[in-house]
Amino acid sequence: MYRFLLSRQWVILTLIMLALIPTMIELGFWQLHRHEQRVALNTVISDSLAAKPVPAESLTAPGSTVPHHDLYRRVTAQGTFDTAHEVVVRRRTNSDEEVGFHVLTPFVLDDGRVLMVNRGWIPANGAQTEFPKIPAPPKGETTVTGRLMADETTADSGIKDLRGLPERQVMLINSKQQARSLGKQVLGGYIEMTAPGPKGGSPELLPDPDHSSIGPHMAYAVQWWLFAAGVPVGWVILVRRERQERAEAADTADASETQGTPETPDTTPAAV
Repeated sequence: MYRFLLSRQWVILTLIMLALIPTMIELGFWQLHRHEQRVALNTVISDSLAAKPVPAESLTAPGSTVPHHDLYRRVTAQGTFDTAHEVVVRRRTNSDEEVGFHVLTPFVLDDGRVLMVNRGWIPANGAQTEFPKIPAPPKGETTVTGRLMADETTADSGIKDLRGLPERQVMLINSKQQARSLGKQVLGGYIEMTAPGPKGGSPELLPDPDHSSIGPHMAYAVQWWLFAAGVPVGWVILVRRERQERAEAADTADASETQGTPETPDTTPAAV
């Protein structure tokens, strides 16, 4: 009755379905982990933004990596902007998804070390190969406040670190790269400046990160697990359908043979 399951076609189909079940379960757990990571990050961001600002030098140092629990922590620093070594970060968008640049300016601290400051977003009005016109930051001794961020890498951001870019243009905000370029001690990570506000509104300060949305990852996890549960159900339905079709085909064949068989004439001699 079910010998058709031993056919090559059904063996392959069964093996594929058996492989799909653990794959879908694993994909569900992957989405669950992403959900948990997002929830944990939201907590870190919320706690960091609510905390009082501390000196940037107390949380980072030259060559160091910003710890996860210090991400988005509000920090302050005192020094002067070095616009002569200012660079722009390519292909960055603002809140309206317009493509432009982020302005990355070295901030020389009172002890001579450097803190990289992302002053915000400007539009790409000219050619991408030209260094854009950037509104100047405050002159002289300045106190800045901002959110502490980890160095950007290709692995974490997905942004390819292209080579051969126009002068004073970069793809990633990375303190180690800037340290090599400047020849100075640069504190690990960088800050997204929140104060003082720019004159005329440019560069456009970066908004606070979203820490209320948890994304669709939990829904995706449940979806993958439902798919995994549906695979054996679908297999059973296909088996029953195949069995029914084969049974109907066999009945039709039997009926055809019966109708097509001629009646045998009676050749028995009649009694006298």
